[in-house]
Amino acid sequence: MRIYHSEVTKARRARTELDGGQLVPPWECPERVDMILAGLREAGVGEVFSPAEHGLAPVLAVHDADYVDFLASCWDDWRALGREGEAIAWVWPTRTMPGRRIPSSVDGRLGHYALGADTSICAGTFEAAMASKDVALSALDHVLESGEPAFGLCRPPGHHAAVDQFGGYCFFNNAAVAAQRALDAGLSRVAILDVDFHHGNGTQQIFERRSDVLFVSIHGDPMTCFPYFMGHADEVGEGDGAGYTVNYPLPEGSSAEVWFHVLEAAKERIREAGCELLIVSLGVDTFAGDPISAFTLASEDFTEMGRRLAALGLPTLVLMEGGYAVEEIGINVANVLGGFEQGQAAKRG
Repeated sequence: MRIYHSEVTKARRARTELDGGQLVPPWECPERVDMILAGLREAGVGEVFSPAEHGLAPVLAVHDADYVDFLASCWDDWRALGREGEAIAWVWPTRTMPGRRIPSSVDGRLGHYALGADTSICAGTFEAAMASKDVALSALDHVLESGEPAFGLCRPPGHHAAVDQFGGYCFFNNAAVAAQRALDAGLSRVAILDVDFHHGNGTQQIFERRSDVLFVSIHGDPMTCFPYFMGHADEVGEGDGAGYTVNYPLPEGSSAEVWFHVLEAAKERIREAGCELLIVSLGVDTFAGDPISAFTLASEDFTEMGRRLAALGLPTLVLMEGGYAVEEIGINVANVLGGFEQGQAAKRG
């Protein structure tokens, strides 16, 4: 399996995240990339390739142009004010304020475009986000050209990024950008299967009114888990997209047995929809030792996950999302990809 990676994805090195009322070093850090690459090398999984540059056009196919301009200029605008810390939103257009106008102030724009105060903007953020989507698109190009699976080691992750909103460490929605690119290349319907512990609110928001992308997510119940306000089972899409959003919220502490039972239901829905490409938003934060999640999968369960994903028999693009137990993240990702290769071999045999 080809692995796509760029060192530029590590250009973002944020120092601050609001967690438990304190500003702490973010759980999402550049070292995650090194841990994953080390795990892949140790397991002998895949060969690493550098991505090609794809420009902004694929981003603008799913994201608002003013939002993209904001991300490109925010850090410079923030520094121009003499601010010493990182750019963090602290005021929002809440339920009692209509928010019909976007403020000219950088603080106001941060509140308009930010999902929450968890994610700061710092030097290198835009550059890393650009490199991350290039990783995703280059991996997609390989899948479309060869029919073989590929893994995009995306960082920052993407599935919390909506049409015009960042948060949850996400700025560009890599899975959505890739799905739109695949449709533009001639595919009729794409499945995005999000297996991150946290619901992919951004991906759902981008596609919830469309039937050419089936979005399926297995995640922690939003009544108790970030991002809280989206991902309930009765959210099934709207308008033309009715029936093409499928959410499986699970309680904290859910076991591998429960998780795999739901995965089989998700796979059946993907089969029914007649999808031509599978994009997996891969979060390995379903691991029992993950510091900010609450499922109980063991490292060996990720091998089984890969096998079961391969059983769908679809051209498959795997893109990195979350996973924050850095000592285990490498082996867990390697197990998913290795299990996928095993599943492919078994299917051929």
